[in-house]
Amino acid sequence: MSGTRQAIDPITLEILWTRLVSAVDEAAATFVRTSFSTLVREANDYAVVLTDRRGRNIAQSSQSIPSFISTMPVTIRHFIETFGIESMREGDAFITNDPWIGTGHLNDASLAAPIFRNGEVIGFAGVVSHLPDIGGRLRNAANRELFEEGLQIPPMRILAAGKPEAALIQLIRANVRVPDETMGDIWAQISCCGTLADRINVLIDETAIDFDAFSDEIISRTGNAMRDAIVAVPDGVYDYVIENDGPSEMPGGVIRIACSVTVAGDRIAVDYTGSSPQVSLAINTVANYTFAYSAYALKALLAPWIPNNEGSFAAISVTAPEGSILNPTKPAPCGARGMIGHLLPPAIFGALAEALPDRIQASPGSPSNNVQLASLSGHVRYAVNAFIGAGQGAGQHQDGMSAISFPSNLSNTPIEVLESQAPIEVRSRAIRRGSGGRGHRRGGDGISFEFAMRGDSPAIASFMVNRVRRPAAGLAGGEPGAAARFELNGKPTEPSGQHVLRKGDVVLIETGGGGGFGTPRG
Repeated sequence: MSGTRQAIDPITLEILWTRLVSAVDEAAATFVRTSFSTLVREANDYAVVLTDRRGRNIAQSSQSIPSFISTMPVTIRHFIETFGIESMREGDAFITNDPWIGTGHLNDASLAAPIFRNGEVIGFAGVVSHLPDIGGRLRNAANRELFEEGLQIPPMRILAAGKPEAALIQLIRANVRVPDETMGDIWAQISCCGTLADRINVLIDETAIDFDAFSDEIISRTGNAMRDAIVAVPDGVYDYVIENDGPSEMPGGVIRIACSVTVAGDRIAVDYTGSSPQVSLAINTVANYTFAYSAYALKALLAPWIPNNEGSFAAISVTAPEGSILNPTKPAPCGARGMIGHLLPPAIFGALAEALPDRIQASPGSPSNNVQLASLSGHVRYAVNAFIGAGQGAGQHQDGMSAISFPSNLSNTPIEVLESQAPIEVRSRAIRRGSGGRGHRRGGDGISFEFAMRGDSPAIASFMVNRVRRPAAGLAGGEPGAAARFELNGKPTEPSGQHVLRKGDVVLIETGGGGGFGTPRG
């Protein structure tokens, strides 16, 4: 902070902070209420982020996806570098879905708008949202290159001084299966940014705060609290390895995540040297996403009570060898990156099990499970995405929760919504009892989900079902959870790739149970 600025007293800071979060949450409510897709309204696959004029994260909406709160500021800093603050005008908005400067796959649109006050940029409102469709092949692990996965949008203006960039909008509409729904969500993102800009200006009007000083104070205090939390962890190097389903060309058909956590004073470093090389399948996880879920895991373990902002992650560094599955080079496919990226928190938990045995938990059952259906022919065009939870790993003091999307916070898409959006009949969806791993504390159970096609026109279907061959491991003597299962018309089938479903076809997905913790009783 500048030497001329006075520190804000704690009571005033708390009041201002609460108002700031309320402003971001109000903007998020605007987005949800004006969005078109179930991905936003039902699955909560979005985040709203407020940054300062340098692109540092100040606050995010309460319903944010954990990874997005780290990736959106990176994207905003790319917008600043690409366009320059001096060239920005009121009414501008910028968009990209470049995985390497965004969230790690093409399906997410990262959109930001500068917040002006008295003719100067004081910050940015940013929204990340999983779009209903981005063209290309439906998202699945079998895609072999980025160019298969859909339309690529480099950093571009989508609004210039309030005027829509017609050519870009036409390009997006021409490349997606459901253009009205997709553009509807993008316009909702823009509305959200406008709401946040208005609320920040109202906050400044009513409180007369120096916004730069306020953001510096929040980030500084949060950073100090995070460093204090790191100091409380014994110094050392802690290692762990997770194995996951992989392609047949990998040794043993296994993807290896090698995690080494080094604690040194008030700094903590995560290194993934020894992890598998990048693959020609869409499970590669770009560096932004690798950092995001690593930082989230450490924040959750060490200081869950402090605000989420740039200060939370300043003392954390994350490295992975270039060309590895956790830092692939472009144009590696990465649409299904959550199947690997969602295993980074359990890798860090496993590494720190010795140092923090009372805080960590075993691996989740099968994170990042997803069903996508799109019309193949006929008069009605649809593109439906549905997420399916699994079992959470158990910890020393609690059983794992069942049927949740950990480490993300996606919601299970309601049956009524699915049946209204696509020609399917959900025959059953229930807790997969007994699928959690046994232990002193039991892992959470997965979900059993069965549906049948009922439309006369065929549909393209894509499935992400994780941990079919490598179930979630237990910790401290706990047993592994049950492996996931995927069946098509009663026969075990490889879920990856695209499938054509016709009337009467039946799909069964059973997600994995979480690992148990501690030696089973009795």
